[in-house]
Amino acid sequence: MKLSEAVGKRVENLLAERNMTQYQLYKNGGIPRSTISVTVSGKYKTLKLDTVYQICATLGISLKEFFDDELFNTLED
Repeated sequence: MKLSEAVGKRVENLLAERNMTQYQLYKNGGIPRSTISVTVSGKYKTLKLDTVYQICATLGISLKEFFDDELFNTLED
């Protein structure tokens, strides 16, 4: 799995855990809907750390908590 795919899957999983939609993440975090959509789909080749931080802040978790997931243990180059 590529990093962008892992980030997208992690966001998707966190939203599901919190019974949140991408729309709610957009409304609560001020993150552009298109950015959230492309992030969750894993289609970003590069993703700004600021965006990940903003997602984390909106979800009430730290960057450490975000990246402390098994998804990130099996990354491809």
